[in-house]
Amino acid sequence: MIRFYNARVLTMEQGIDMMENAEVWTDGDKISFVGKPDKQQLDRTEFERQTDLKGDLIMPGLKNAHTHSAMTFLRSYADDMPLQDWLFKQVFPMEAKLNEERVYHLTKLAILEYLTCGCTAAYDMYFFLDGYVRACVESGFRSVMCSSISGDESKLPQLEDDIKKYNSTGNDLISFIPGVHAEYTCSKGLIQGMGELARKYKLPTAMHSSETEKEVDECISRYGMTPTQLFESVGAFDFGGTTFHNVYLTLEDMDILRRRKVVCVHCPASNLKLASGIAPVAEMEKMGIETALGTDGPASNNALDMFREMYLMTVLQKVSCKDAAAFGPGKVLRAATVGGARAMHLDRCDIIAPGKQADLVVIDLNKPNMQPVNNIAANIVYSADKTNVRLTMCAGKVLYENGEFFVGEDPQRIYANANRVTNEMKNEL
Repeated sequence: MIRFYNARVLTMEQGIDMMENAEVWTDGDKISFVGKPDKQQLDRTEFERQTDLKGDLIMPGLKNAHTHSAMTFLRSYADDMPLQDWLFKQVFPMEAKLNEERVYHLTKLAILEYLTCGCTAAYDMYFFLDGYVRACVESGFRSVMCSSISGDESKLPQLEDDIKKYNSTGNDLISFIPGVHAEYTCSKGLIQGMGELARKYKLPTAMHSSETEKEVDECISRYGMTPTQLFESVGAFDFGGTTFHNVYLTLEDMDILRRRKVVCVHCPASNLKLASGIAPVAEMEKMGIETALGTDGPASNNALDMFREMYLMTVLQKVSCKDAAAFGPGKVLRAATVGGARAMHLDRCDIIAPGKQADLVVIDLNKPNMQPVNNIAANIVYSADKTNVRLTMCAGKVLYENGEFFVGEDPQRIYANANRVTNEMKNEL
């Protein structure tokens, strides 16, 4: 067992209510105790490690609810372009050079970055899933994968194979959700088939949706419906789901998302960088739609930093609502933790409580940007950055602590491999 004591504990079970001078114990991959133990509890418990947090904060790990991890090879490669040109002229030609080995090495680089910002799980949409799974399992990192298929209905057998394969790995770190890349990259037959598979296996779905005005306008022109309405019409949300971006939504769209209990993932940095717009997150929240937070991929962000996303999430809502009180720190922290767990269907990873998964982050409050301690939740959202992450634990294992990684491989080797495969791909163009 591992004991963290003399801590401030933000469980997220009751909003941002905080426990002072409390403890969190983990046993294997689960949380076994939260609170203030008595002498008898301490005397009868053996710990393999005890850490005095000296007043630092322990909270649920952040969840990156939308990303394309292996796109680290495109970081700072194709910037300052509109989304459609960026995708079709720069991203897709380079992606054609990917293979399992390259995705494996590029994912390992992304995992290091996730850990530095207290991220304990990623909702990933990409290719060559065997390479991705291998990187996550070797590193001890949790991930939910959603399919990135595009094209026509000939891809449906592969999607069904992936549902079966990646939901029966026997490894709790890995799971799979069916979906499609987006309406504008898929035939209607593929979208309908995805909906049929979701109903067959009683699974939620995931997809990019309503990211740009152009996407929505062209979908209406093709089908007489918005992307949200199209996905609803084929039964894609019958067992819930998660949609990424959601920048341009109608009231009817939002009503569908609310009724179907779809979680909407906001990607503020990416949407800003690609000039896509600002998602109506505050309006969604008022309508009862669960929101989560993601970075999108390192090609369009270009960082995988959840602290930057938290800050942008709140300040953009304040600007778009013309209300300085809009979407405050409590709502942002929920989106980054509980909301992310809901988006990823990780019900055992949402809060700090006995029996939940030991996916935790320790925030160093003994830094200039976190003092004075007037309001810790506000400090996390408005002032903190990844330098405040003291420790990241996933499934009961410390993977990052005080600047050191414990992922089974030397970070310098991971950097070298990522640079090697990136250069190989560029040379093959």
